[in-house]
Amino acid sequence: MNNLAPYAVSSSNSRGRRIMEASPDGRSEFQRDRDRIIHSTAFRRLEYKTQVFVNHEGDLFRTRLTHSLEVAQISRSIARNLFLNEDLVEAISLAHDLGHTPFGHAGQDALNACMKDYGGFEHNLQSLRVVDVLEERYAAFDGLNLCYETREGILKHVTKKYAQNLGEIGKRFLTNQQPSLEAQLANLADEVAYNNHDVDDGLRSGLITQAQLEDVALFSRHLTQIKTQHPELAGRRMIHETVRRMINTLANDLTHQSIINIKNAKLGDLADVRASPPLIGFSDGIKKEQQALKKFLRENLYTHYHVVRMSNKAKHTVERLFNIFNSDIKLLPHKYQIKARLEKQQAIADYIAGMTDRFAIKEYRRIFAIEED
Repeated sequence: MNNLAPYAVSSSNSRGRRIMEASPDGRSEFQRDRDRIIHSTAFRRLEYKTQVFVNHEGDLFRTRLTHSLEVAQISRSIARNLFLNEDLVEAISLAHDLGHTPFGHAGQDALNACMKDYGGFEHNLQSLRVVDVLEERYAAFDGLNLCYETREGILKHVTKKYAQNLGEIGKRFLTNQQPSLEAQLANLADEVAYNNHDVDDGLRSGLITQAQLEDVALFSRHLTQIKTQHPELAGRRMIHETVRRMINTLANDLTHQSIINIKNAKLGDLADVRASPPLIGFSDGIKKEQQALKKFLRENLYTHYHVVRMSNKAKHTVERLFNIFNSDIKLLPHKYQIKARLEKQQAIADYIAGMTDRFAIKEYRRIFAIEED
């Protein structure tokens, strides 16, 4: 990529891979990372992992896979306007949820509680573990052997306690340095995607209403514009147009404000990025609107009794699976029995975290239901 800013990540200033490999032909190092992620088993599993609604609740609700694709689209478009490495932000975006449990955050919370006495569980760390260790595709190494900057972007946040055990990749959390601008961008594109698409899915489900959202400034402002410009528009098309414009407003603001922040920081190279405060961000006004939208979703969608009921079922499923495997590893598939003899609870956590929603439900029935499989 010849039009990169001097402070962008490139193949030439990358810290490279943990295991040396010959440079790829016909593609960049970060295109190779992206391609390895897309071809991974963990990426395919995202198709059947929850975003907000459990997979079997409807075909049109977003999954971790569709969410990751939407994050990649948003982050790549912005990266182009900021002269950042599009292939890197795409790779980070596609990989950021690889370690997520079945049943979304409810599954993560349940598995974290089960692992409390064994180091806990955090999906960002698990995503890194997936690409570093768990994928088994290549003859020369475990994992995907991704570039440092891709791995850095996947590990969005981690406590200092965990960071101490991660070596070079965890050092920035101990020295208060920032990741690349590409990593910062992928993180905020994730926020733009899930907030606005949860609005779409929430309205589709009927758990939140348009009338409720009209009290949220970001939604109301764009809805009013549409009603003025297209008074005949109604139903799903009006909702799609509103959400589309919300995303466009947030993406444009993120672009323009980040340009200002980068200019004011007088960046010379990638080292300056790491030594600066976060530079990818929203303007104050849009940031407040984005936070108000997040607050609305938290209070009206994520804690809706329908979602809470399903979350409780999810937690119950994960907890019972963990406990039964922990009591008798012979119930695990043979591959994980072997791993459990070395790292019992970690092997169980790896197995459960790798499950899709529907596989976890089937596994639960296989173990606890009396009727035949």
